[in-house]
Amino acid sequence: MAVNWIEGWLKNTWVNHTLKFAFAVLITVLLAPFRFDGLEYIAYDLRMQFSPRPATSGEIVLVPIEFETLKKLKRDPEALDWSLVLQKIGQAQPAQVVSFVNPSQIQGSYDDLSFLADIASRLPFQYAEDDLPKVGATHLDPLAPPFDNMLVLPAPKAPDRGMLAKDGVTRRLILAYENRFTMHARLAESFNHIHHIDGYSGAYSLLDSTQMQIRYRDKGVYPTLKFVDALEKSLDPERLRGKIVLIGRDTMEAGADYGTTPLSKNLLALSQLEINANILDTLIRNEAPRFSPEWVKLLFTFLIALLTIYIVLGVRPAKGLFMLASALIVYLGVSLLVFANFRWMVPVAHPLVAVFICYYFVIPYRLIIENRRSWEYYQKNRLLVQVEELKSNFMRMMSHDLKTPLARIQGMAEVLRKEHGNLTETQALALETILESSEELMEFISSILSLSRIASKEMKLQLRSRDVNQVLRNVVRRCEHLAARKNISIVVELEPLFSIRVDEDLLKTVFTNLLENAIKYSNENSKVLVTSDEINNELVVQIADQGRGIAREELTQIFDRFYRARNSRGDTPGNGLGLYLVKYFVELHNGRVDVESEINKGSTFSVRLPMNLDLEPESPPEHSGGLYV
Repeated sequence: MAVNWIEGWLKNTWVNHTLKFAFAVLITVLLAPFRFDGLEYIAYDLRMQFSPRPATSGEIVLVPIEFETLKKLKRDPEALDWSLVLQKIGQAQPAQVVSFVNPSQIQGSYDDLSFLADIASRLPFQYAEDDLPKVGATHLDPLAPPFDNMLVLPAPKAPDRGMLAKDGVTRRLILAYENRFTMHARLAESFNHIHHIDGYSGAYSLLDSTQMQIRYRDKGVYPTLKFVDALEKSLDPERLRGKIVLIGRDTMEAGADYGTTPLSKNLLALSQLEINANILDTLIRNEAPRFSPEWVKLLFTFLIALLTIYIVLGVRPAKGLFMLASALIVYLGVSLLVFANFRWMVPVAHPLVAVFICYYFVIPYRLIIENRRSWEYYQKNRLLVQVEELKSNFMRMMSHDLKTPLARIQGMAEVLRKEHGNLTETQALALETILESSEELMEFISSILSLSRIASKEMKLQLRSRDVNQVLRNVVRRCEHLAARKNISIVVELEPLFSIRVDEDLLKTVFTNLLENAIKYSNENSKVLVTSDEINNELVVQIADQGRGIAREELTQIFDRFYRARNSRGDTPGNGLGLYLVKYFVELHNGRVDVESEINKGSTFSVRLPMNLDLEPESPPEHSGGLYV
């Protein structure tokens, strides 16, 4: 009783929906504390790769020390080389000159280094160190003399090595440390006029710093002036005037001079010089990608989980997988469009994990339900098969048992009809009615027997070589008395035919049913035409009448079991089995039956049989296997 009550309770619509909602909420709550940074940042990188690249600010010029410089100088640039380049750059009046090469590591005599320090002091020059001040300190340690008075600013990058994605890709910039801007933010401040952390979109706190995501451009998009060209050639001042000039190494020799980015995981994907340029442009244009609020992640996780539960429990597996895949593709596509147009990072990892967890936990429940349903269907099918067998046996037994007394009735009626002279007119009419009703009942019983044999797969062809024209003549002769009652003339036009292999008794049933129907549904004093011909290696028998016809919309249904046309149900007796048996017996011969009809103009049934029936003949029994209806 308790089990039945629980099952009934679970089948309640509101309870069912409530449980699905509750499970989706549970999955959302359980997943919320977990971080799936690896998966989330894979999605982030893909969105970055498939999104349009932003334009540069136009405020940055790169001066790389690349392989061509080393090749021409046959060494690294020394202090005097640096001094000459800085002098030329200074004459162009740049906004800032930033070196990512430590001046203390430049080769040269102390006098040459002092001269370089003096040149640098006259310019808006600074050294950007990839480091942060010590905790509590406001500045980085000064450089060794003669560069001890040079401005040294923190310009750290934040590759994901020990945290988040842990793949070494540089996705983040450090905007401020202990509430003090880093070098990149200080340089950007004079262009974007943002003087406080809150002015930047996409900023978030991480450890003791404020960070942002970097919006990358493709390699090679920034204006570039090679160090050796600046050393050996005159400069166009307009290229550098008012710009931020970044000097760094790009020699393709040291892995430390390069970093991987969301756009490429190649070890030499982008030089540190270009990475710093992208950081600066992200800040200048204030276009860092922005994380969605926490509630957005929870909402989409819940919705995707709920959708998965409904699909898994309510849709067939193949269709369900297609729907889930389509939903995920749409979701990822929407997240890409939102990122490309609004720089919002819609969470992807938690909804994807929710799909797999829901699928993992709900599928076993679905399988339990399906197995139980299959067992119930199996039990019901067993019962139906038994009932069908009992019904078939009962029908077969009753049909045989009814035939014997019915034959006696017909025999006695025939005896009485021979004594017609001794009968009154009323008695003779009653006797004819008895004979007609007996014939109708015998036809119905024979149809039921045929139907039972078809259902039990007992119907087999007994093929013999026969003249179909002779079969038609016999059928016409048998139906002449039925036609005479309505003064209907049967016109027979048979072309000479070769004998073909057929089941004679089944064909008699086919032609008799069609001819009796033609007579039954024809008006008095009309004609029925019976023809035979050989067309395209097919034997074609047509029986056409001038009767009431069949509606066009019913032509596809008249061969269904127990179906009768609407215009013949009221005034004409019948059981709706005749045409069903006609179609079945003709198709058993690998043939087909067609019908053309028009209301009040008559019908034409065409039986088409192959001249060479491609079937193995059965060994002939003592009497034919067909049934005559």
